[in-house]
Amino acid sequence: MSRIRPYVRGSRLATAGVAATAAGLLAATLTPSAGAAGAHRPTRAEAIENAAGALADRAAELDLTSAQETKVRDVIVDADGTQHVRYDRTYRQLPVLGGDFVVHLAKDGTYRSATRAAGGSVAPAGGITPALPAARATDLALNALRAANLGEALRQLTAKTRLVVDALHGGPRLAWRTEAVARDGRGNPVGRTVLTDARTGAQIDAWDTLETVGGDGKSLYSGTVPLNTTKSGSVYELKDPARGGTYTGDAAHRTDLCLLVTICITRAPATVFTDADNHWDAGAAVDAQYGTDMTWDYFKEVHGRTGIAGDGKGSFNRVHYGTRYNNAFWDDSCFCMTYGDGDGTTFGPLVSLDVAGHEMTHGVTSKTAALTYSGESGGLNEATSDIFGTLVEFHAGNPSDPGDYMIGEKIVRDAFGRDALRYLDKPSKDGSSADCWTSRTASLDVHYSSGVGNHFAYLLAEGSDPNSPTCDGSSVTGIGRTKLGAIWYRALTVYMTSSTNYAGARTATLNAAKDLYGAGSPEYAAVGAAWGAVNVG
Repeated sequence: MSRIRPYVRGSRLATAGVAATAAGLLAATLTPSAGAAGAHRPTRAEAIENAAGALADRAAELDLTSAQETKVRDVIVDADGTQHVRYDRTYRQLPVLGGDFVVHLAKDGTYRSATRAAGGSVAPAGGITPALPAARATDLALNALRAANLGEALRQLTAKTRLVVDALHGGPRLAWRTEAVARDGRGNPVGRTVLTDARTGAQIDAWDTLETVGGDGKSLYSGTVPLNTTKSGSVYELKDPARGGTYTGDAAHRTDLCLLVTICITRAPATVFTDADNHWDAGAAVDAQYGTDMTWDYFKEVHGRTGIAGDGKGSFNRVHYGTRYNNAFWDDSCFCMTYGDGDGTTFGPLVSLDVAGHEMTHGVTSKTAALTYSGESGGLNEATSDIFGTLVEFHAGNPSDPGDYMIGEKIVRDAFGRDALRYLDKPSKDGSSADCWTSRTASLDVHYSSGVGNHFAYLLAEGSDPNSPTCDGSSVTGIGRTKLGAIWYRALTVYMTSSTNYAGARTATLNAAKDLYGAGSPEYAAVGAAWGAVNVG
């Protein structure tokens, strides 16, 4: 955490004698001179130093004061040396929701622009002394959790409440942020994040805490798949040393017991699976490990990102979680994926390839744009996971589970009533998702407001067709899945912030297309056309 203060910029390193190395797709799509011999590509530390100088030079312009502190969340250095440094912000040591911003720097380190989640001052009117006690905010949040789970006999209700500055919902105001969790009748976890005005007690916003979808090995859904494992004595562990030590463990139908959300008395185990001959017949565990492998490979091979956090470290999986648990979720607090076995009637084990890619993309989002999980930002969060879950499935090229534009088609059972969870070509086929943006989009559940982003993605990749008509009657020509992925990934990691809505996503993806292909390119025009086709313009 660094406090805003006067900064004396040091001399920059010489640019000669260091060859920049191209990373992933960006190397081929940015400026032709990127990576040329003799060009110096700034390091992460140099980018942070340059950005710190920009913050000091432009503190007033960025509404930064001595009462604030900033912390670097992520750094992107393009192949041509352009730098993007993402910050979180506090005000008088209180986290600022919507205080995040990205500083964009030219290749020589000079300031270019900034993308901010919220403009203007983040100082709440009336100071930082709450009128509403924390205990009352906690009670209100627990009531909100009960209301969101009507008909369930919730038990083991706990909550963690902390004071924040909310700049996401209009002018900055003091608020209580409460993470409320409980157990349902089967012992499975439910959770809700509630934002309460610390002066009036009015609920500002609320959203689900769990981001859901709801050798070789014989998988449930993907046939026989290759697995990298680790030899340990006379047995093999389902642990991949080539992918950051990612492993899969058995939760043994247990669940986590956590107080105050992040303080866990017990966690469901993740006992690493073992096998005697390295030919695995572990069902859901094989699928989970394979899904992690394919997601790792997609982000590394296509986008140059090594691991969910981009730091080369692997996550881990827990399968057989809970009892008849119809859910799968990514959990930042354990940096792990958790899969239920389903009830066998509505869902089977939730370990399909696209579900794995979807859920682990929530981890990528949390380490980059951190899109708030409510309103249009929440819809974009879910759409991001659906888009990359789909692209992971296509990238894997598995004939037993070929790529398609459906989510969860392998896990649904007859009682679910349709052949997939969601559809990117025409989201409304699920009966609830939005094909087109309207003024009511922000009020939808995030799994349904995601339809606007999903429909945009399909149109941008494949173009309009009779099965995927546009909202305005226009005709859209697709540019392919590879370019869709490149544009969305750059928008997510460079231009989107926690408060980005669909209008902001349009701007972010246009900026990404301009960076990658040029402002006059067919790709840039296609992005604009695809957004117009879903009523975002």
